Amino acid sequence: MALHKLFVEDFDEDSFLLLAIHCTLEDYRVAYLLNKQLKINLKRKPHNLDYKYTSASYSIYEWENTNQQVTWNLVSNICRKEEDSLSSSGGLFNGKEKIIRTHNLIPEYKKVNYLLKINNENYQISEKKIIDDIQDIQQIATVYSIDANELKSKDNLIFN
Repeated sequence: MALHKLFVEDFDEDSFLLLAIHCTLEDYRVAYLLNKQLKINLKRKPHNLDYKYTSASYSIYEWENTNQQVTWNLVSNICRKEEDSLSSSGGLFNGKEKIIRTHNLIPEYKKVNYLLKINNENYQISEKKIIDDIQDIQQIATVYSIDANELKSKDNLIFN
């Protein structure tokens, strides 16, 4: 009887490019500047990317280039939420205090403001050209590539 082996690592390879973007602009402004510079058409998705376990919500933009079968996603990496703070019951004042808590989509990169994920199953994309084009935008401080295989929170990048 013949023995057949199936290697799972052949199917586990990532077929997307992940870029980290540092800037202080609002998400809609970053999407506009990327659309203009890269000649793409990112549009806000009707619902934010929500994670119930952290009660965090991240804005997400998407563009599907059907000609080249490439999907572009721009997602915020930082979510700031106002929450009730824990306070002792024996205090002088019984007022509830609010604190602002920060959550990250990719906790390994806390300083990154936005992530640009480009799914390129069948189409070869020039990573260097995209990074150079994004760095030409004056409002963006820096952009660089992230190796998704080294991320512990890689599952957070599954948007569909």
